[in-house]
Amino acid sequence: MFLGIDIGTSSVKAILMMPSGVQVAAGSVPLTLSRPMSGWSEQNADDWVTAAEQAVLSLPSDLRSSVEAIGFSGQMHGATLLNREGTPLRPAILWNDNRSHAECREIEKVEPSLRTITGNKAMPGFTAPKLSWVRKNEPDIFVKTKKVLLPKDYVRLVWTGDYATDLSDASGTLWLDVGARLWSEVALDATGLTLDHMPDLFEGNAITGDLRRSVAARLGIPRVPGVAGAGDQAAGAIGAGVFAPGDASLALGTSGVLFNVTDGFRPNTEEAAHAFCHALPGRWHQMAVHLSAASAIDAVARMTGFAEPASAYAAAEAHGSSDGVFFLPYLTGERTPHDDPYACGAFFGLKPETCPAALVHAAFEGVAFAFADGRDALARAGGVLNKATVIGGGARSTYWGKILASALNMTLIYRDGAETGPAQGAARLEQLGTFSDSIETVCKPGSVRNTIDPDPYWNSQYQDRLPHWRALYQVTKNIIRETQT
Repeated sequence: MFLGIDIGTSSVKAILMMPSGVQVAAGSVPLTLSRPMSGWSEQNADDWVTAAEQAVLSLPSDLRSSVEAIGFSGQMHGATLLNREGTPLRPAILWNDNRSHAECREIEKVEPSLRTITGNKAMPGFTAPKLSWVRKNEPDIFVKTKKVLLPKDYVRLVWTGDYATDLSDASGTLWLDVGARLWSEVALDATGLTLDHMPDLFEGNAITGDLRRSVAARLGIPRVPGVAGAGDQAAGAIGAGVFAPGDASLALGTSGVLFNVTDGFRPNTEEAAHAFCHALPGRWHQMAVHLSAASAIDAVARMTGFAEPASAYAAAEAHGSSDGVFFLPYLTGERTPHDDPYACGAFFGLKPETCPAALVHAAFEGVAFAFADGRDALARAGGVLNKATVIGGGARSTYWGKILASALNMTLIYRDGAETGPAQGAARLEQLGTFSDSIETVCKPGSVRNTIDPDPYWNSQYQDRLPHWRALYQVTKNIIRETQT
Protein backbone atom coordinates (compact mmCIF):
# COMPACT_ATOMS: atom_id res chain seq x y z
CA MET A 1 0.00 0.00 0.00
CA PHE A 2 1.37 3.45 -0.94
CA LEU A 3 0.43 6.71 0.79
CA GLY A 4 0.39 9.82 -1.40
CA ILE A 5 0.14 13.30 0.15
CA ASP A 6 -0.72 16.43 -1.87
CA ILE A 7 -0.25 19.79 -0.15
CA GLY A 8 -2.59 21.96 -2.21
CA THR A 9 -3.57 25.59 -1.84
CA SER A 10 -7.19 24.99 -0.84
CA SER A 11 -6.82 21.56 0.77
CA VAL A 12 -4.48 18.71 1.68
CA LYS A 13 -5.31 15.34 0.14
CA ALA A 14 -4.16 11.87 1.16
CA ILE A 15 -4.71 8.71 -0.87
CA LEU A 16 -3.89 5.03 -0.45
CA MET A 17 -2.95 3.16 -3.62
CA MET A 18 -2.45 -0.53 -4.24
CA PRO A 19 0.62 -1.75 -6.20
CA SER A 20 -1.79 -2.39 -9.07
CA GLY A 21 -2.45 1.35 -9.24
CA VAL A 22 -5.97 1.12 -7.83
CA GLN A 23 -6.84 3.87 -5.34
CA VAL A 24 -8.59 2.34 -2.33
CA ALA A 25 -9.10 5.30 0.01
CA ALA A 26 -8.84 9.07 0.01
CA GLY A 27 -9.16 11.89 2.52
CA SER A 28 -9.13 15.67 2.23
CA VAL A 29 -8.86 18.52 4.73
CA PRO A 30 -9.48 22.16 3.73
CA LEU A 31 -6.96 24.97 4.11
CA THR A 32 -7.52 28.71 4.39
CA LEU A 33 -5.66 31.54 2.68
CA SER A 34 -4.63 34.79 4.30
CA ARG A 35 -4.57 37.98 2.21
CA PRO A 36 -3.32 40.67 4.61
CA MET A 37 -2.82 43.14 1.74
CA SER A 38 -3.98 43.43 -1.86
CA GLY A 39 -2.02 41.02 -4.06
CA TRP A 40 -0.64 39.06 -1.09
CA SER A 41 -1.33 35.37 -0.47
CA GLU A 42 0.00 33.52 2.58
CA GLN A 43 -0.52 30.38 4.66
CA ASN A 44 0.87 29.19 7.96
CA ALA A 45 3.20 26.29 7.25
CA ASP A 46 2.16 24.37 10.35
CA ASP A 47 -1.40 24.34 9.02
CA TRP A 48 -0.15 22.09 6.21
CA VAL A 49 1.24 19.64 8.76
CA THR A 50 -1.95 19.62 10.83
CA ALA A 51 -4.12 19.14 7.75
CA ALA A 52 -1.85 16.39 6.38
CA GLU A 53 -2.08 14.46 9.64
CA GLN A 54 -5.85 14.85 9.74
CA ALA A 55 -6.15 13.69 6.13
CA VAL A 56 -4.08 10.57 6.86
CA LEU A 57 -6.01 9.81 10.03
CA SER A 58 -9.27 9.99 8.05
CA LEU A 59 -8.18 6.89 6.10
CA PRO A 60 -9.19 3.43 7.38
CA SER A 61 -6.85 2.33 10.15
CA ASP A 62 -6.51 -1.23 8.85
CA LEU A 63 -5.29 0.11 5.50
CA ARG A 64 -2.91 2.60 7.12
CA SER A 65 -1.16 -0.23 8.90
CA SER A 66 -0.25 -1.72 5.51
CA VAL A 67 1.52 1.36 4.15
CA GLU A 68 4.93 0.56 2.64
CA ALA A 69 6.11 4.03 1.58
CA ILE A 70 5.06 7.67 1.53
CA GLY A 71 5.43 10.35 -1.13
CA PHE A 72 4.72 14.06 -1.38
CA SER A 73 3.39 16.44 -3.99
CA GLY A 74 2.35 20.01 -3.48
CA GLN A 75 1.69 23.55 -4.59
CA MET A 76 4.84 24.97 -6.14
CA HIS A 77 6.90 28.13 -5.55
CA GLY A 78 5.83 28.83 -1.95
CA ALA A 79 8.57 30.41 0.20
CA THR A 80 8.78 28.83 3.66
CA LEU A 81 11.50 30.62 5.65
CA LEU A 82 13.00 28.68 8.56
CA ASN A 83 15.39 29.59 11.37
CA ARG A 84 18.29 27.49 12.61
CA GLU A 85 15.90 25.20 14.52
CA GLY A 86 13.68 24.60 11.48
CA THR A 87 10.86 26.81 12.79
CA PRO A 88 8.97 29.08 10.37
CA LEU A 89 9.90 32.75 10.76
CA ARG A 90 6.79 34.11 9.06
CA PRO A 91 3.77 32.84 7.10
CA ALA A 92 4.73 31.19 3.82
CA ILE A 93 4.41 33.39 0.73
CA LEU A 94 2.49 31.42 -1.90
CA TRP A 95 2.62 30.93 -5.67
CA ASN A 96 -0.27 33.31 -6.31
CA ASP A 97 1.27 36.20 -4.33
CA ASN A 98 2.03 39.19 -6.58
CA ARG A 99 3.98 41.51 -4.30
CA SER A 100 7.42 41.00 -5.89
CA HIS A 101 7.06 42.52 -9.38
CA ALA A 102 9.80 45.09 -8.77
CA GLU A 103 12.11 42.43 -7.36
CA CYS A 104 11.74 40.37 -10.56
CA ARG A 105 13.18 43.22 -12.59
CA GLU A 106 15.90 43.83 -10.04
CA ILE A 107 17.27 40.29 -9.86
CA GLU A 108 17.36 39.99 -13.65
CA LYS A 109 19.30 43.26 -13.75
CA VAL A 110 21.70 42.04 -11.04
CA GLU A 111 22.23 38.72 -12.85
CA PRO A 112 21.69 39.03 -16.63
CA SER A 113 22.37 35.31 -17.12
CA LEU A 114 19.48 34.27 -14.85
CA ARG A 115 17.13 33.30 -17.69
CA THR A 116 19.84 31.28 -19.42
CA ILE A 117 20.65 29.36 -16.23
CA THR A 118 17.13 28.74 -14.98
CA GLY A 119 15.32 28.55 -18.33
CA ASN A 120 12.60 30.81 -16.97
CA LYS A 121 11.69 34.46 -16.81
CA ALA A 122 11.58 35.98 -13.33
CA MET A 123 7.93 36.31 -12.32
CA PRO A 124 6.32 36.98 -8.92
CA GLY A 125 5.03 33.42 -8.79
CA PHE A 126 8.55 32.04 -8.43
CA THR A 127 10.28 31.67 -5.07
CA ALA A 128 13.43 33.74 -5.62
CA PRO A 129 11.71 37.15 -6.04
CA LYS A 130 9.80 36.50 -2.82
CA LEU A 131 13.11 36.21 -0.94
CA SER A 132 14.32 39.44 -2.54
CA TRP A 133 11.15 41.11 -1.27
CA VAL A 134 11.77 39.80 2.26
CA ARG A 135 15.41 40.89 2.05
CA LYS A 136 14.28 44.44 1.22
CA ASN A 137 11.17 44.75 3.38
CA GLU A 138 11.77 42.37 6.32
CA PRO A 139 15.57 42.43 6.76
CA ASP A 140 15.46 41.06 10.31
CA ILE A 141 13.64 37.94 9.09
CA PHE A 142 15.93 37.59 6.10
CA VAL A 143 19.04 37.58 8.29
CA LYS A 144 17.54 34.88 10.53
CA THR A 145 16.61 32.67 7.55
CA LYS A 146 18.78 29.55 7.48
CA LYS A 147 16.74 27.34 5.16
CA VAL A 148 14.10 27.94 2.49
CA LEU A 149 11.69 25.09 1.78
CA LEU A 150 8.80 24.56 -0.60
CA PRO A 151 5.40 23.67 0.93
CA LYS A 152 5.49 19.88 0.60
CA ASP A 153 9.08 19.82 1.81
CA TYR A 154 8.20 21.52 5.08
CA VAL A 155 5.77 18.67 5.82
CA ARG A 156 8.57 16.26 4.89
CA LEU A 157 10.92 18.03 7.34
CA VAL A 158 8.44 17.73 10.21
CA TRP A 159 7.69 14.09 9.43
CA THR A 160 11.18 12.82 8.58
CA GLY A 161 13.69 15.43 9.75
CA ASP A 162 15.15 15.72 6.22
CA TYR A 163 15.88 18.96 4.40
CA ALA A 164 15.14 17.65 0.92
CA THR A 165 13.31 18.50 -2.28
CA ASP A 166 12.86 17.08 -5.76
CA LEU A 167 14.07 18.54 -9.03
CA SER A 168 10.64 19.30 -10.52
CA ASP A 169 9.60 21.44 -7.55
CA ALA A 170 13.07 23.01 -7.29
CA SER A 171 12.76 24.10 -10.93
CA GLY A 172 10.08 26.57 -9.85
CA THR A 173 12.31 28.42 -7.39
CA LEU A 174 14.44 30.28 -9.99
CA TRP A 175 17.55 29.01 -8.17
CA LEU A 176 18.04 25.80 -10.15
CA ASP A 177 20.30 25.27 -13.14
CA VAL A 178 17.52 23.34 -14.85
CA GLY A 179 19.65 21.95 -17.67
CA ALA A 180 22.33 20.65 -15.28
CA ARG A 181 19.77 19.62 -12.58
CA LEU A 182 21.83 21.36 -9.86
CA TRP A 183 21.42 24.38 -7.59
CA SER A 184 23.00 27.44 -9.19
CA GLU A 185 25.27 29.46 -6.91
CA VAL A 186 25.05 32.34 -9.39
CA ALA A 187 21.25 32.42 -9.20
CA LEU A 188 21.29 32.12 -5.40
CA ASP A 189 23.76 34.97 -5.10
CA ALA A 190 21.37 37.22 -7.03
CA THR A 191 19.01 37.04 -4.03
CA GLY A 192 21.67 37.07 -1.30
CA LEU A 193 21.51 33.33 -0.59
CA THR A 194 23.98 30.44 -0.69
CA LEU A 195 23.89 26.68 -1.14
CA ASP A 196 23.61 26.36 2.66
CA HIS A 197 20.10 27.84 2.46
CA MET A 198 18.92 25.09 0.11
CA PRO A 199 17.67 21.55 0.84
CA ASP A 200 19.35 18.52 -0.73
CA LEU A 201 18.23 17.69 -4.28
CA PHE A 202 16.73 14.33 -5.31
CA GLU A 203 15.06 12.84 -8.34
CA GLY A 204 11.34 12.42 -7.72
CA ASN A 205 11.49 8.65 -7.21
CA ALA A 206 14.50 8.72 -4.85
CA ILE A 207 14.17 7.93 -1.13
CA THR A 208 15.04 10.93 1.03
CA GLY A 209 14.67 9.34 4.50
CA ASP A 210 12.40 7.46 6.88
CA LEU A 211 9.38 8.61 8.83
CA ARG A 212 10.13 9.59 12.42
CA ARG A 213 9.03 6.95 14.92
CA SER A 214 6.85 9.42 16.80
CA VAL A 215 5.10 10.55 13.62
CA ALA A 216 4.57 6.97 12.45
CA ALA A 217 2.98 6.11 15.79
CA ARG A 218 0.75 9.19 15.65
CA LEU A 219 -0.39 8.40 12.10
CA GLY A 220 -0.88 4.70 12.73
CA ILE A 221 1.47 3.63 9.94
CA PRO A 222 4.80 1.75 10.00
CA ARG A 223 8.08 3.65 10.00
CA VAL A 224 8.37 3.65 6.21
CA PRO A 225 10.68 5.40 3.73
CA GLY A 226 9.62 8.59 1.98
CA VAL A 227 10.44 9.51 -1.61
CA ALA A 228 11.13 13.00 -2.91
CA GLY A 229 7.90 13.28 -4.90
CA ALA A 230 7.16 16.21 -7.20
CA GLY A 231 5.59 19.61 -7.64
CA ASP A 232 1.87 19.40 -8.29
CA GLN A 233 2.05 19.78 -12.07
CA ALA A 234 4.73 17.12 -12.57
CA ALA A 235 3.01 14.82 -10.07
CA GLY A 236 -0.31 15.26 -11.83
CA ALA A 237 1.36 14.36 -15.12
CA ILE A 238 2.89 11.21 -13.61
CA GLY A 239 -0.54 10.29 -12.25
CA ALA A 240 -2.00 10.65 -15.76
CA GLY A 241 0.74 8.57 -17.39
CA VAL A 242 2.48 11.56 -18.99
CA PHE A 243 6.14 10.68 -18.52
CA ALA A 244 7.83 9.89 -21.86
CA PRO A 245 9.23 12.49 -24.27
CA GLY A 246 6.41 13.57 -26.57
CA ASP A 247 3.68 12.90 -23.99
CA ALA A 248 1.50 15.89 -23.17
CA SER A 249 -1.41 16.81 -20.94
CA LEU A 250 -3.98 19.58 -20.99
CA ALA A 251 -5.07 20.48 -17.47
CA LEU A 252 -8.47 22.17 -17.28
CA GLY A 253 -8.89 23.41 -13.75
CA THR A 254 -9.25 26.84 -12.15
CA SER A 255 -6.16 27.69 -14.16
CA GLY A 256 -4.99 25.86 -17.26
CA VAL A 257 -1.69 24.17 -18.06
CA LEU A 258 -0.40 22.69 -21.29
CA PHE A 259 2.32 20.27 -20.17
CA ASN A 260 4.77 18.66 -22.62
CA VAL A 261 7.50 16.13 -21.75
CA THR A 262 10.82 16.68 -23.54
CA ASP A 263 14.08 14.73 -23.74
CA GLY A 264 16.10 17.88 -23.11
CA PHE A 265 16.04 21.38 -21.70
CA ARG A 266 13.90 23.53 -24.06
CA PRO A 267 13.20 27.02 -22.67
CA ASN A 268 11.30 29.95 -24.19
CA THR A 269 11.70 32.73 -21.65
CA GLU A 270 10.61 35.54 -23.97
CA GLU A 271 7.08 34.17 -24.04
CA ALA A 272 6.90 33.27 -20.35
CA ALA A 273 6.84 29.53 -21.00
CA HIS A 274 8.34 27.33 -18.30
CA ALA A 275 11.12 24.79 -18.79
CA PHE A 276 11.40 22.51 -15.74
CA CYS A 277 12.90 19.18 -14.76
CA HIS A 278 10.35 16.37 -14.82
CA ALA A 279 9.97 14.15 -11.78
CA LEU A 280 11.93 11.26 -13.33
CA PRO A 281 15.64 11.13 -14.25
CA GLY A 282 16.72 12.33 -17.67
CA ARG A 283 13.43 14.03 -18.48
CA TRP A 284 12.35 17.66 -18.63
CA HIS A 285 9.05 19.32 -19.41
CA GLN A 286 7.66 22.52 -20.83
CA MET A 287 4.61 24.29 -19.47
CA ALA A 288 2.37 27.00 -20.84
CA VAL A 289 0.43 28.35 -17.87
CA HIS A 290 -2.87 30.22 -18.21
CA LEU A 291 -4.16 31.82 -15.04
CA SER A 292 -7.85 31.46 -15.94
CA ALA A 293 -9.37 28.39 -17.56
CA ALA A 294 -12.53 26.79 -16.13
CA SER A 295 -12.66 29.68 -13.65
CA ALA A 296 -13.17 32.13 -16.53
CA ILE A 297 -16.10 30.13 -17.89
CA ASP A 298 -17.61 29.80 -14.43
CA ALA A 299 -17.29 33.57 -13.96
CA VAL A 300 -19.10 34.24 -17.25
CA ALA A 301 -21.81 31.79 -16.17
CA ARG A 302 -22.32 33.82 -12.98
CA MET A 303 -22.30 37.13 -14.86
CA THR A 304 -24.96 35.92 -17.27
CA GLY A 305 -27.30 34.61 -14.59
CA PHE A 306 -26.88 30.84 -14.81
CA ALA A 307 -27.62 29.11 -11.53
CA GLU A 308 -24.63 26.79 -11.86
CA PRO A 309 -21.77 26.18 -14.31
CA ALA A 310 -23.26 22.88 -15.53
CA SER A 311 -26.37 24.63 -16.87
CA ALA A 312 -24.18 27.22 -18.58
CA TYR A 313 -22.13 24.51 -20.27
CA ALA A 314 -25.33 22.81 -21.49
CA ALA A 315 -26.81 26.07 -22.79
CA ALA A 316 -23.63 26.92 -24.72
CA GLU A 317 -23.58 23.47 -26.30
CA ALA A 318 -27.25 23.72 -27.28
CA HIS A 319 -26.67 27.18 -28.80
CA GLY A 320 -23.60 25.98 -30.68
CA SER A 321 -22.00 29.33 -31.46
CA SER A 322 -20.52 32.52 -30.01
CA ASP A 323 -22.43 34.55 -32.64
CA GLY A 324 -19.22 36.34 -33.56
CA VAL A 325 -18.40 37.50 -30.01
CA PHE A 326 -14.76 37.45 -28.83
CA PHE A 327 -13.76 36.93 -25.20
CA LEU A 328 -10.42 37.63 -23.54
CA PRO A 329 -10.19 35.27 -20.53
CA TYR A 330 -7.56 37.24 -18.58
CA LEU A 331 -9.62 37.73 -15.42
CA THR A 332 -6.58 37.50 -13.14
CA GLY A 333 -3.84 38.59 -15.54
CA GLU A 334 -1.98 36.18 -17.77
CA ARG A 335 1.29 34.29 -17.73
CA THR A 336 2.07 32.53 -21.05
CA PRO A 337 2.81 34.23 -23.40
CA HIS A 338 2.25 37.77 -22.07
CA ASP A 339 3.46 37.76 -18.45
CA ASP A 340 0.99 40.58 -17.86
CA PRO A 341 -0.48 40.91 -14.35
CA TYR A 342 -2.65 43.82 -15.55
CA ALA A 343 -4.37 41.93 -18.36
CA CYS A 344 -8.15 41.89 -17.94
CA GLY A 345 -11.10 40.03 -19.34
CA ALA A 346 -13.17 41.57 -22.12
CA PHE A 347 -16.05 40.86 -24.50
CA PHE A 348 -15.98 42.31 -28.01
CA GLY A 349 -18.63 42.17 -30.71
CA LEU A 350 -21.76 42.40 -28.57
CA LYS A 351 -25.10 43.09 -30.28
CA PRO A 352 -28.61 43.70 -28.93
CA GLU A 353 -29.55 40.10 -29.71
CA THR A 354 -26.47 38.51 -28.06
CA CYS A 355 -27.72 35.91 -25.59
CA PRO A 356 -26.11 34.48 -22.42
CA ALA A 357 -25.44 31.12 -24.09
CA ALA A 358 -23.44 32.84 -26.85
CA LEU A 359 -21.34 34.60 -24.20
CA VAL A 360 -20.54 31.31 -22.49
CA HIS A 361 -19.66 29.83 -25.89
CA ALA A 362 -17.35 32.80 -26.48
CA ALA A 363 -15.73 32.00 -23.12
CA PHE A 364 -15.12 28.41 -24.26
CA GLU A 365 -13.45 29.77 -27.39
CA GLY A 366 -11.47 32.47 -25.59
CA VAL A 367 -9.85 29.97 -23.23
CA ALA A 368 -9.15 27.69 -26.19
CA PHE A 369 -7.43 30.55 -28.03
CA ALA A 370 -5.31 31.25 -24.94
CA PHE A 371 -4.19 27.62 -24.99
CA ALA A 372 -3.35 28.05 -28.70
CA ASP A 373 -1.03 30.89 -27.68
CA GLY A 374 0.58 28.56 -25.16
CA ARG A 375 0.92 25.74 -27.67
CA ASP A 376 2.71 28.04 -30.10
CA ALA A 377 5.07 29.28 -27.39
CA LEU A 378 6.09 25.71 -26.57
CA ALA A 379 6.42 24.78 -30.24
CA ARG A 380 8.76 27.72 -30.85
CA ALA A 381 11.04 26.18 -28.20
CA GLY A 382 11.09 22.82 -29.95
CA GLY A 383 8.08 21.19 -28.33
CA VAL A 384 6.06 18.77 -30.44
CA LEU A 385 2.38 18.76 -29.53
CA ASN A 386 0.08 16.66 -31.67
CA LYS A 387 -2.04 15.10 -28.93
CA ALA A 388 -2.64 15.51 -25.21
CA THR A 389 -4.39 13.71 -22.35
CA VAL A 390 -7.08 15.92 -20.78
CA ILE A 391 -7.03 16.09 -16.99
CA GLY A 392 -8.82 18.15 -14.36
CA GLY A 393 -12.45 19.06 -13.79
CA GLY A 394 -12.86 20.47 -17.31
CA ALA A 395 -12.38 16.94 -18.66
CA ARG A 396 -16.07 16.36 -17.94
CA SER A 397 -17.14 18.50 -20.92
CA THR A 398 -16.43 16.78 -24.23
CA TYR A 399 -18.16 19.64 -26.10
CA TRP A 400 -15.53 22.04 -24.77
CA GLY A 401 -13.04 19.37 -25.81
CA LYS A 402 -14.25 19.64 -29.43
CA ILE A 403 -13.66 23.41 -29.31
CA LEU A 404 -10.21 22.96 -27.75
CA ALA A 405 -9.13 20.25 -30.18
CA SER A 406 -10.20 22.38 -33.14
CA ALA A 407 -8.61 25.61 -31.89
CA LEU A 408 -5.37 23.83 -30.93
CA ASN A 409 -5.35 21.53 -33.97
CA MET A 410 -4.56 18.69 -31.56
CA THR A 411 -6.10 15.33 -30.77
CA LEU A 412 -7.41 15.21 -27.20
CA ILE A 413 -7.50 11.92 -25.31
CA TYR A 414 -9.89 11.29 -22.41
CA ARG A 415 -8.86 8.43 -20.15
CA ASP A 416 -10.25 6.59 -17.17
CA GLY A 417 -9.05 8.39 -14.05
CA ALA A 418 -8.59 11.65 -15.96
CA GLU A 419 -9.42 13.64 -12.83
CA THR A 420 -6.77 11.91 -10.74
CA GLY A 421 -4.70 14.35 -8.76
CA PRO A 422 -1.06 14.90 -7.90
CA ALA A 423 -1.36 12.59 -4.88
CA GLN A 424 -1.72 9.68 -7.32
CA GLY A 425 1.51 10.75 -9.00
CA ALA A 426 3.26 10.92 -5.63
CA ALA A 427 2.11 7.38 -4.87
CA ARG A 428 3.42 6.16 -8.22
CA LEU A 429 6.80 7.76 -7.54
CA GLU A 430 6.88 5.90 -4.20
CA GLN A 431 6.32 2.62 -5.96
CA LEU A 432 9.17 3.36 -8.37
CA GLY A 433 11.46 4.33 -5.50
CA THR A 434 10.81 1.34 -3.27
CA PHE A 435 10.25 -1.45 -5.80
CA SER A 436 11.98 -2.50 -9.01
CA ASP A 437 8.91 -2.10 -11.22
CA SER A 438 9.50 -0.32 -14.53
CA ILE A 439 8.33 3.21 -15.22
CA GLU A 440 6.19 1.93 -18.09
CA THR A 441 4.40 -0.51 -15.78
CA VAL A 442 3.85 1.80 -12.82
CA CYS A 443 2.98 4.94 -14.79
CA LYS A 444 0.81 3.29 -17.41
CA PRO A 445 -1.96 5.70 -18.45
CA GLY A 446 -5.60 4.80 -17.96
CA SER A 447 -7.70 3.20 -20.66
CA VAL A 448 -8.90 5.53 -23.41
CA ARG A 449 -12.50 6.53 -22.79
CA ASN A 450 -12.87 8.95 -25.68
CA THR A 451 -10.79 10.63 -28.38
CA ILE A 452 -11.60 13.99 -29.96
CA ASP A 453 -9.92 15.01 -33.20
CA PRO A 454 -10.04 18.55 -34.60
CA ASP A 455 -13.23 19.19 -36.52
CA PRO A 456 -12.12 20.36 -40.02
CA TYR A 457 -14.82 23.03 -40.33
CA TRP A 458 -14.33 24.39 -36.81
CA ASN A 459 -10.57 24.26 -37.22
CA SER A 460 -10.82 26.42 -40.34
CA GLN A 461 -13.13 28.88 -38.60
CA TYR A 462 -10.93 29.16 -35.54
CA GLN A 463 -7.74 29.63 -37.54
CA ASP A 464 -9.47 32.59 -39.23
CA ARG A 465 -10.67 34.05 -35.92
CA LEU A 466 -7.48 33.52 -33.91
CA PRO A 467 -5.49 36.47 -35.37
CA HIS A 468 -8.38 38.85 -34.63
CA TRP A 469 -8.63 37.52 -31.07
CA ARG A 470 -4.90 38.07 -30.58
CA ALA A 471 -5.17 41.61 -31.96
CA LEU A 472 -7.83 42.42 -29.35
CA TYR A 473 -5.30 41.95 -26.51
CA GLN A 474 -2.68 44.03 -28.30
CA VAL A 475 -4.96 47.01 -28.89
CA THR A 476 -6.40 47.02 -25.34
CA LYS A 477 -3.36 46.25 -23.16
CA ASN A 478 -2.09 49.83 -22.90
CA ILE A 479 -5.57 51.16 -22.12
CA ILE A 480 -5.89 48.62 -19.32
CA ARG A 481 -2.49 49.46 -17.86
CA GLU A 482 -3.20 53.19 -17.96
CA THR A 483 -6.57 52.82 -16.25
CA GLN A 484 -5.72 50.05 -13.76
CA THR A 485 -2.33 51.26 -12.40
